[in-house]
Amino acid sequence: MKDQTLQIRTSPHLKRPMATNTIMLHVVLSLIPVMAFAVYSFGITALLLITTTTAACVATEYLLNGKERGKQNIKDWSAVLTGVLLALTLPPGFPLWMAFVGGMIAIALGKFVFGGLGQNLFNPALVGRAMLQAAFPVAITTWTETLVNGRFSHIIPSSLTIPFLEPIKADAVSGATPLSAFKFDKVSTEIQDLAFGFTSGSLGETCAFLIVIGGVYLGVRKMLNWRIPVGILGTVATLTTILYLSDPVTYPSPWMMLFSGGLMLGAVYMATDMVSSPLSTIGIWIYSFVIGLLVVLIRIWGGLPEGVMYAILFGNALAPILDKSIPHRIYGMSSKNQNKNRA
Repeated sequence: MKDQTLQIRTSPHLKRPMATNTIMLHVVLSLIPVMAFAVYSFGITALLLITTTTAACVATEYLLNGKERGKQNIKDWSAVLTGVLLALTLPPGFPLWMAFVGGMIAIALGKFVFGGLGQNLFNPALVGRAMLQAAFPVAITTWTETLVNGRFSHIIPSSLTIPFLEPIKADAVSGATPLSAFKFDKVSTEIQDLAFGFTSGSLGETCAFLIVIGGVYLGVRKMLNWRIPVGILGTVATLTTILYLSDPVTYPSPWMMLFSGGLMLGAVYMATDMVSSPLSTIGIWIYSFVIGLLVVLIRIWGGLPEGVMYAILFGNALAPILDKSIPHRIYGMSSKNQNKNRA
């Protein structure tokens, strides 16, 4: 007679093991089309900027690991991902030495201060970006025109600025992004230009369509929580639609709000950071709503044309409070028994 012994093992019962380095690698791979389009739009300077921030993040992580290199090293792809995301939040002509400093800050202040991988409170790339905006406000708001002739043979002059000297002015400089053009001058941008990247802006702002494709890829592979981008984008779309219908001259259309600026990149790749976002489903919906609400408030009534970075950082700070306030049901235990144990 065949042995029909039932084997019971402890949880978690994983059908397919998925290590951190696998997830990080796939996130980086999903960003390759976005990086490629940035290089196509802004030329060799964009490639140098991505390389600089990535090298800064990897080098800083390697140095700060010190004796712990055997436990936590650059092979987990997290430093590479941070460098890529940081570059995508910067304007193409941003001085390379400033970008390198930003990469160092992103890893040192955004990650290692909190204890390293898996313990950071805020998204490291946004920490680096926030510090750069505070330290170099002019350089980080100087935009370059897209699809300029000679972009593959010439580097934007401002990117080669010597440290601590005034940035060299580029020949083709755009005074405003689509968001700032509408906010301050009420000039609208065609939706197809926003969706397919034919506008000035940061490297990762120029093609929302490719970011959406990357997000769908990660969502299908269960490497991001789909509720976060859906909640953020849904909140922004709903609130903006109400405002637009009340006064289409004063307020931008929902399509412009969704496809302009860093909203798509932030909602899909920044806010979905598994470490700095809430654990519970209810917490995730609250987190997403708060970020979407802050984006709308800052963009429309704030002093800045863009508010995605600040909204996500605020959401990151809110996440631990949500995790502490919203009870989690322990796997294998009923809600009734769990509440009794808490009491």
